[in-house]
Formats: sequence, C-alpha cells, structure tokens
Amino acid sequence: MVRVRRRNRVFDDGTAVAIIVGGRSSRRGDLKKWKGSSLSISLLLEMAVSGDPDRTAVVCDEIRWTTDDLSRLADGLAKVIRDAGAKTVAYIGTGGAMLPLLLFASARAGATFCPLNYRLSTTALQQLLDRLPDALVVTDPEYVDIVGADFTMLTSEDCGEHAAAAAIATDSDGASPDQDDTAVLLFTSGTTAQPKAVQLSHANLLSYITGTVEFASAAADDAALVSVPPYHVAGVGAALSNIYAGRTLVYLTDFSPREWINLMVSEKVTTATVVPTMLERIVSALEAEPTPLPALRNLAYGGSKVPLPLVRKALALLPDVGFANAYGLTETSSTIAVLTPQDHRDAVQSDDERVMRRLGSVGKPVPGIEVEIRASHGTVLDAGHPGELFVRGPQVSGRYADLGSVLDEQGWFATKDAAYQDDEGYLFIVGRADDTIIRGGENIAPAEVEDVLIEHPAVRNVAVVGAQDPEWGQIIVAVVVPEAGERPGEREIREWARQRLRGSRTPDRVVVADELPTSATGKVLRRELVQQLSISRKA
Repeated sequence: MVRVRRRNRVFDDGTAVAIIVGGRSSRRGDLKKWKGSSLSISLLLEMAVSGDPDRTAVVCDEIRWTTDDLSRLADGLAKVIRDAGAKTVAYIGTGGAMLPLLLFASARAGATFCPLNYRLSTTALQQLLDRLPDALVVTDPEYVDIVGADFTMLTSEDCGEHAAAAAIATDSDGASPDQDDTAVLLFTSGTTAQPKAVQLSHANLLSYITGTVEFASAAADDAALVSVPPYHVAGVGAALSNIYAGRTLVYLTDFSPREWINLMVSEKVTTATVVPTMLERIVSALEAEPTPLPALRNLAYGGSKVPLPLVRKALALLPDVGFANAYGLTETSSTIAVLTPQDHRDAVQSDDERVMRRLGSVGKPVPGIEVEIRASHGTVLDAGHPGELFVRGPQVSGRYADLGSVLDEQGWFATKDAAYQDDEGYLFIVGRADDTIIRGGENIAPAEVEDVLIEHPAVRNVAVVGAQDPEWGQIIVAVVVPEAGERPGEREIREWARQRLRGSRTPDRVVVADELPTSATGKVLRRELVQQLSISRKA
C-alpha cells in the first residue's frame, strides 16, 4: 500500500482518480532522468514501461495488455493518426481499453484527444464534431451512424487491428508536442448554453499526475476498477494516474452494481472510484446480497455531493475500506481537494462537532493548489464565511477553445462554486454560485437546507431549488425522494426543517418524486427540476 506524506501526517491511500497526496522530492528525482524526453503525457507511459514492461496495465473483457503491449499499440496507432493528417482524435464510445490507447497514441502523434459523450443526440454530437479541427473519428460499432461522411472514421475494432499491424512495421519515433499544446479537449455539459471546450495541456496534466501520485508506488497486486465515463475528466485522470503508479486498470464500461461487485471479486480489485448514484446502488446491492470484498482497500467517491447518511451507511457496511472524497473540475485537470480515509475515520469517531462536520467537506487542497474564498466584490474572506471559490496552480487550465484563458491577471480561476473553509483549512462546497436562492432579498444556499432534510429518516435523496414567485422573488422548493415504503408529507418535512433551520430557510413547498434527474456522473440537474416545477405549476 502506498505510504503518503502530507506535512507531518502519514496516511495510506490509492484511488483511480489520482488523489494520492505525497512528498515531491522522490518524484522530481524520477523525472530528472527523463529530462531529454518530450514533456507530454506520453512520458507517463514511457516511465511505466521502463519500470516494468511485463506488468498487466489494462484489463477489459477479453483484453489483457501489459505496459509494453499498450506502448507498442500506442506507437502503431500514432502512425495511423499521423498518416491520416489528424490534429484531433475524437472518440465516441463507452471507453474501456480504447481510452488509454487513444490517449497515449494521440499524444505520440502530436494530436489532441477528445472523448465525446456518446449519450448525446446525433445532432448534438455532430455539432461538436464540426467544432474539431482535422478530426479523425474513432467510434464503437454501435455509434457509426452518428458520424457523417465529412469525417475520416475508424471503428474501435478496426482501430485496434490497425494499431497492432502498424506497431509491427513502425519505429517508435513519434511527434514531440510542446508541453503547452492541448493534450485533451473535454466539452462541458452545456445544459444552459453551447458546451464549452476545455483545453488541458500536457503541462496541466503532468503537473496534476506528478503532483499527486508517486511513480511506481503501487503494490504488486494493486488493481483499480474504473467505471466512470471516458468523456469525464475523472476517466482521463484514472488512465494516466494508474499507469504512472503501476496499478492495473480494470474497466467496467456498462455499470451495474452486481457486475461491479463481481469484478471486484474476480479481479481482486484493491481500489475504485464511483459517483454518488453508483455508490447508492452498490450499497443497496451489498445490503440485499452481502458479498465479501476482501481485496478492496480504498474507495473514492466524487463528481457531485454525496448524501451524508449514504456515506455513513457505506462506512459501516465496509469498515475495513478507506474512503476518500475527491473534488475537482474539468478546468483543473480533475482533483484539487481530498477528504482522506483518515479524515473519514476521525469525523465518524469524534465527539467534537467541528470534526464531525468535516465528513461533509471535500477535505484539504492537494499539493500545488492554492484556494481563496471571495465575496462578490472580490474581497478574500476569512474562515467560516461562504463566497465563491477561486483556485490557482499549475494543473489549473482555465482555458477554452475559441474563448482563450479566463484566468485573472494573478492566475486565479473562478470555479463558480460557492464554498467556505473552516479554521483548519477543510473545504466545504455549498453548491453552484448561480444555484443560490434569493428569497425576499436573502441569499440561501440549497446545500444548507438539503443537509438538514437528508437526515430525515424517511428521505433517501433531496434537491432544493428556487422557483419564481411574484411576492418573494423566489421560493424554496424541496424535491424529496423517499425511502422505499415511505411517503413523508409536506407538513412533516417542513416541520423537520423548521426545528433545525431559521424560518426563512424552511421550504415553502415540498414535492415528492420517485427520483432526481442526474447526469452520468451523478450531478443533480437542477435546471431540469426548475423547469419541471414551472410546467407543473402552469398545468
């Protein structure tokens, strides 16, 4: 297990999203001997091959590639990409082994890798493809019809065959991209406007990986189960970090809780990362059919806020597993703050209210990341005062295609998240800044109300949103998903809140729903809720 030092504390960790926090001296030494190499993300794979070429790197269905296999295939596919004259490699598919292969092959070809959300409509995907310069489109067979005749296309099956054939005939001399070139392009969800294309440079991603992961630090039996989608920054981070750490990547491309549990057992998985909706389904499956997971040592969750009752239930169900909460954004190359396994244990075991409350935090910033909490007029706020979160560091991109950099003159990036820090630096995310409810001139963070309602024994999940109101400007609406067999009434929920919150924060309206609309990474789609509420009131 990885020994990780943070200031004067030592803790064990290891997750699929590279949230390991460690000392820097040994990593710098590792990189010195590679000084003459191109500073691209391909360097991570080159180092892995030099360390152990026969180590199993990727497992996906029937595929079992060593680090050397992956490197040779990436060389072969890089030649295919160069021969196609591609500046961008777009991928439409469910990921698996194709993700690390395309990621490293694109880097070696000097092209930008852009995984797209295969769940989008044909029209939406074609609009994104039209924005990519000189694109070679790689697609899983079931998505072939999405791609128009204007693009050079390979199926993922053909791609693998071409890569294998080219690997035999080609030398390993690839392109040498500049470290400031865009390595990965990821589109934001674009729920309210045209999706923005986030540019992550080789330098951004290398800084993230080498600043949070120790090279070849994984134990011989370490394996990471990856079930996050390939178009999410956590999927990119998982591929890079685990290859660099020397951990086997085990891919589950079509998530189901039972298959996740089966892979845990059959592949002796030691670490995994899940989003909140996955964690809830896994916990339910383990409760319904208890299954020992003897190899599992670490489980990271993130992507959106996880209800605290679910976290407590998971901790009780898997007492020997180290849990970690990872917080990050696409624009920051993934994780920028971590609530460590030890933080979880301390919060659960403590009688100190301040320490207990940290279970609802995202922990402390990772090395190299600075944070500021600012008021609307720009003043930096003291501990305990909520405002907008700004972050700065070499892994922070803050750059978009067609828009350029949005960093301020000092290099700070506005996350648009509302947050505060406690007096020991633990970071609490209280929601998106633009989700703030303004009721009668008073600003109300939805998370403040949600954190109270979720503790009601009949509530399984909840989202609080603002609905337009002629008298108050906005009113507070709580959309409640009840526990199985429960049907809490509006008066009961409002009274629960009234006893624990100021009167102005008591929900004006309570709506009971079977489920909340969420993205593939578990984020509640609040604007969909607001729209649904608006339609229901008009009806």
